[in-house]
Amino acid sequence: MKEYYADLHIHIGRTKSGRAVKITGARTLTFTNLIAHARDKKGLDIVGIIDCHSPEVIDEMEELLDKGELVEHRDGGVMYGDLCILLGSELEINSKETEGPLHVLCFFPTLKTIRTFSEWLKGYMKNIHLSSQRVYVTGQELQLKTKELDGLFIPAHVFTPFKSLYGKGVQRSLTEVFNPNLIDAIELGLSANTAMADQLSELHRYTYLSNSDAHSLAKIAREYQKLKMRELSFKELTYALKEEDGRSIVANYGLNPLLGKYHRTVCTGCHEPYNEKSSVCLECGNDKFIKGVADRIAELKSQVKSIVSRPPYIHQVPLEFIPGLGPRLLEKLLDHFGTEMAVLHAVPPAALKEVVPDKIAELIVKARNGELLVHAGGGGKYGKIIHQK
Repeated sequence: MKEYYADLHIHIGRTKSGRAVKITGARTLTFTNLIAHARDKKGLDIVGIIDCHSPEVIDEMEELLDKGELVEHRDGGVMYGDLCILLGSELEINSKETEGPLHVLCFFPTLKTIRTFSEWLKGYMKNIHLSSQRVYVTGQELQLKTKELDGLFIPAHVFTPFKSLYGKGVQRSLTEVFNPNLIDAIELGLSANTAMADQLSELHRYTYLSNSDAHSLAKIAREYQKLKMRELSFKELTYALKEEDGRSIVANYGLNPLLGKYHRTVCTGCHEPYNEKSSVCLECGNDKFIKGVADRIAELKSQVKSIVSRPPYIHQVPLEFIPGLGPRLLEKLLDHFGTEMAVLHAVPPAALKEVVPDKIAELIVKARNGELLVHAGGGGKYGKIIHQK
């Protein structure tokens, strides 16, 4: 068995021709830029690109296959050298069952199956070229189509206040929307961790994923997981999600939930934290609040304690959050040590201090060990590192 780093939720901003895919995604986030950056700068082994249903993205992948720059793996997935690419699609469901829009991830083993899925989607979507578009089917209908094509079905960022399974609606159970037997994993999102999710007993049966939902190259691998598998392929990932034959998730790496954009409940007007003693914001008088993930989970939590043995959830601070570590110093680190995974996991403290100031090297080490204190985020604003222990 070998260990691999995987980020399974990365967007494409633009196609090769410049056409928008994820409108809020960076223009530099093209397919070719993404795979090169993820492999050569971030040090990832597996990426899930979740806009592969877009026809121009499919055409670009087929061009790269014809040139020999991509190779389809016999067990699913597409190889870019030693990087495995999983072909995915993020879609928005909003039917009578959902109580508001929610996002899901569907992954497919081959270019043939993702193209078949894309053709099917055209009958249920207004714009097949764009990411995260509304698909006019029920959650269970989408599950069945995904499984018909040998795909994986994963509810996305399930606790965020907007467009998620448990978001701000009145929905209280995944069984209201999905067939629980056709879910392959649960994606937690940036404002929740394993301990928080395990407060919901209906989630105990599922593997948890921690992914970046990257809208730019810099955001790739701000959350990820370490997998144990025999090799890189779609089939091996399915085994890891089911913990079959020794495959598994070894560890989840994610933001401390306090750093997430939606951890606490805040005023929509001035972003001051909600005060339980008042129905209006004590700072500006506004009576509207964005409910934070922590408070939403508190509403939904069950009395059944989890007895599931989970991999550790490591609160890791991405390098871009380290105070004082700007683009120039980050590039210097990468020039010396190769990838962000190497800097975050492998480079000895003494070697870091040979390249960057001692204070920054010490912050990187403290980030590895979860020893940085943070100010909670909310309402769409990230938390901040305030000082270290």
